[in-house]
Amino acid sequence: MRRKKSKKFSGIITKEEKAILVKEIQIFFNEERGEDIGTLASEVLLDFFIEKIGPTIYNNSLDDARRWFSEKMDNLDSDFDLLYNK
Repeated sequence: MRRKKSKKFSGIITKEEKAILVKEIQIFFNEERGEDIGTLASEVLLDFFIEKIGPTIYNNSLDDARRWFSEKMDNLDSDFDLLYNK
C-alpha cells in the first residue's frame, strides 16, 4: 500500500542534508543491527519519521518562538514604563 507524502514537511531539509541523513541511517542499521539497507529504504524510513515527528517538532518550535517573543514584549513594556514622566 502506497502512502501519500506530506507536502507540508517535504522541504524541511535540503537535498544535501537528506543525503547525509540517509547515509547515517544506513550506517546505524549496519552497526546496530548488522543489516545493510539500501538508499531507497533509508529514504523511505527518513520520510516516514519526518512525516510522523515533523509536526511535533514544528509545533514545539512555534511554542519556543512564542515564549521568546512574549518575554521580549514583557521587557519592552518595562522599558516603556521607565520612559514615562512621573
